[in-house]
Amino acid sequence: MLRLDQVVKEYKTGDRALNGIDLQVPQGQVLALIGPSGAGKSTLIRCVNRLVEPTSGAVYLGDQEITSLGSSGLRRARRRMGMIFQEYALVERLTVMENVLSGRLGYVGFWRSYFRRFPREDVAEAFRLLSRVGLDNMVDKRADELSGGQRQRVGIARALIQNPELLLVDEPTASLDPKTSRQIMRLICELCRERTLAAVVNIHDVPLARMFAERIVGLRQGVIVYDGTPEGLSNQVLTEIYGVEDWDASDTGETAPSKPDPTRPKSKPDVEHLVGM
Repeated sequence: MLRLDQVVKEYKTGDRALNGIDLQVPQGQVLALIGPSGAGKSTLIRCVNRLVEPTSGAVYLGDQEITSLGSSGLRRARRRMGMIFQEYALVERLTVMENVLSGRLGYVGFWRSYFRRFPREDVAEAFRLLSRVGLDNMVDKRADELSGGQRQRVGIARALIQNPELLLVDEPTASLDPKTSRQIMRLICELCRERTLAAVVNIHDVPLARMFAERIVGLRQGVIVYDGTPEGLSNQVLTEIYGVEDWDASDTGETAPSKPDPTRPKSKPDVEHLVGM
């Protein structure tokens, strides 16, 4: 599915954020990227969809080399890669429904997107996704009225409405409380299983990575120093990734809660203006 061959990202200062990364992620696998700040985790994710341009090396999605594409080809390839951001990247003044439908902008024409007139099938899919992420009663809420967990759920639905083959997830729980963090990670993993989606998740929370990811890759100074199962992530390996620390004391051993966030009473949404004639 996703393959990185000797990917290097070097800045003008001569500093290397990535130093010859080789990585393969098969279809349906959820991979957690862990490592200290500045290890290159966010840079790696952004090199995949070329929000950051690699200095050298190649990135492949299936049989297509992403790093060789021109601007129009890259726009088409990005439709195949859903991105979920740490700071949500929602348009605050737009509604939940409008933010989700913005994930279809790469597929509709300019004027339809400008006037936010989307095909009926896109609106129906947005309703279905919002129901799946637990926000079907908030379609008319403005993004700036939502909690952090709700905003992240909107971001997940927006990424999925692209019908991607790969999810790139950059610090999805960094601004969330522990309970909501577990709910968001559980939701991402469940959706990946349902859709047989590959996902690369940049995450600082090691216990969360252990709890939900089936594979963990540890980066340090732009180099992969661990690639294996959560069970293999021993204190010795954590020290190699992060440096010396009392890892037993920092691992709480908490289990993820089973109940979803409470929701408000449902109200009838007003979305007729979003349906193209």
